[in-house]
Amino acid sequence: MCQEKCPKKVIDEVFEAGLGYRKAVYTPFAQAVPRTPVIDRPNCTYFEKGTCKACEKFCETGAIDFTQEDKILTLEVGNIIIATGYDLFDARKMPQYGYGHLPNVFTSLEFERLSNSAGPTNGAVVLRDGVTEPKSVAIVHCVGSRDRNHNNYCSAICCMQSLKFAHLVKEHTDATIYDFYIDMRTVGKAYDEFYQRILEEGGIFIRGKPAEITDVARTPDEEGKLILQVEDTLIGQQRRFPVDMVILSAGLEPRADAKELAVRFGISCSFDGWAIEKHPKLDPVATMTEGVFVAGCVSGPKDIPASVAQGAAAAARVLGRIQQKKMNLEPIRASVNAEHCSGCRICNTLCPYNAISFDDVKGVSAVNPAMCQGCGTCVAACPAGAIFGTGFSDEQVLAQIEGLLRIGADGMRPHRSTFPTAHHEAIEEAVRA
Repeated sequence: MCQEKCPKKVIDEVFEAGLGYRKAVYTPFAQAVPRTPVIDRPNCTYFEKGTCKACEKFCETGAIDFTQEDKILTLEVGNIIIATGYDLFDARKMPQYGYGHLPNVFTSLEFERLSNSAGPTNGAVVLRDGVTEPKSVAIVHCVGSRDRNHNNYCSAICCMQSLKFAHLVKEHTDATIYDFYIDMRTVGKAYDEFYQRILEEGGIFIRGKPAEITDVARTPDEEGKLILQVEDTLIGQQRRFPVDMVILSAGLEPRADAKELAVRFGISCSFDGWAIEKHPKLDPVATMTEGVFVAGCVSGPKDIPASVAQGAAAAARVLGRIQQKKMNLEPIRASVNAEHCSGCRICNTLCPYNAISFDDVKGVSAVNPAMCQGCGTCVAACPAGAIFGTGFSDEQVLAQIEGLLRIGADGMRPHRSTFPTAHHEAIEEAVRA
């Protein structure tokens, strides 16, 4: 009722990808949990002008309270699953494709909402005018992916989502469909069967990445059309394709704050910004920080089945830890000799796992063994030598070096067969020091 009576309409840039409106009182999306309406405070007439309150007047249960404020809750937990997803590549970064200034160039996310029966057009595939049905549609694969100017990796979903778009266009219209691809990667179960189905439905596949999308016509049949200039690499010719609609199959990128997130949770991320797992095959949901797990596209581009499987695996790992009641930890941990600690707090700053805290009363640092991973950063950095790692004291390390160099009690020089001469001299100097 509150959504129905709210007089304020707002363009939905998130769920409807900017193609449709919602009210200032709205449910984020159809399957939202909890399925409770929220008030868009920046766009609410009451918060803008101090008037209206139509939603409150018509709410039969008295559930609307304009005096409520946001609250920040602090929770202590034993495990964290990071599932922050991905960002869609901004097609405006490739101006040669015309997104943003050519009206009938759509991104993959926009077309998802356009073809959805609950979307802004109730599932009708139409141009930006909201009325005209396209007679020809071009789908461009790998926009922002497999591109050295943007993202050099494969986004994993582009081929299959492009094939899905071709099927949906055929289902809703009689349009001619052109698919422009680099190469087809249909690697999942029964995926290639779907590719064959699109071919049988009349999809036309052009192996070549368009160099430009323009509305500048050269011939009468190109007037009022979008023209794709592309090299068809199968026949080795430059070709031009006039169409009514273009769908850009945009790639997946790490979230904008991915590296900040990695620092906050003490995990590693790749140069591209994807979170790094403990092992890509043997332990793909765990990270090098105990108790922190990853699921979905936070660790790399994935389709829906892979994301669901990884989410279930991460949840199972957490449940397994909870049911164990007690944890067995690796014995290699750092510890602080409080008598030698000067309270400089250098270790607190450098610890990548936030395992070291400072006791203001005693003026010394202490290591939380449940969080410490035994990396040795604090041991090496402590100017007072007050921190040591289990199994890696100075005496133990020097003894290992002596054993490696086979230095006897008589001071004989080590065998030269193990390391190059320069390495021997450097290590001998370290042992003597």
